Amino acid sequence: MLKKNKGLMILTSVVILLPMAAGVLLWEQLPQRMAIHWGMNGEADGWGSRPVVVFGMPLLLLAIHWLGVWITGQDKRNRHQNEKVLQLMFWIAPVIAVFGMGSTYASALGQSVPVDRLVLLLLGIVFAVIGNYLPKCRQNYTIGIKIVWTLSDEENWSATHRLAGKLWMAGGLLLLLCAFLPGAALSWVLPVVLGIMVIVPVVYSWRFSRRKEGETK
Repeated sequence: MLKKNKGLMILTSVVILLPMAAGVLLWEQLPQRMAIHWGMNGEADGWGSRPVVVFGMPLLLLAIHWLGVWITGQDKRNRHQNEKVLQLMFWIAPVIAVFGMGSTYASALGQSVPVDRLVLLLLGIVFAVIGNYLPKCRQNYTIGIKIVWTLSDEENWSATHRLAGKLWMAGGLLLLLCAFLPGAALSWVLPVVLGIMVIVPVVYSWRFSRRKEGETK
């Protein structure tokens, strides 16, 4: 898969490292200690040194990106995977890098950044896009809803991913709307929406499997 998508891999890797170049240019303006994590209340609760943020975070994300692509490529079932699904997988880490590092730099430079709301907006867009592609995802061991019932039955896989696609798109759009709710509501919106998006497809897959077993008896 790496050979086939060599150009895309180079491009996405460069995008992931762009924040490092930006950090070097802004080096003298950035403080020695920078916020790198925020709670759902929008308050910073994690910190890192300037070298760790500017160099360590992009390099760590690049390593995760390469590892994820390599693991996906080792799955033989992905040799015939939908091309759009694979391309989406390539772009998740670059989007996180640009958004995450951009928010970190802006905050470090004294800008008022509503990180909690921006996270919901980003996740809303990502989940909606993933939901659009889930029904196109072919059965494999690394991408999609990989549970015993979907992996053992292609019909179950297809039905579960069709449902999950609609659910994830709806969940993504809901998060986009919820990003404009009062601050107190933001702390529970994401866990509730994520819980529904994860639990409902799993329960549906289990019930689909049980119903199919009953039909064959």
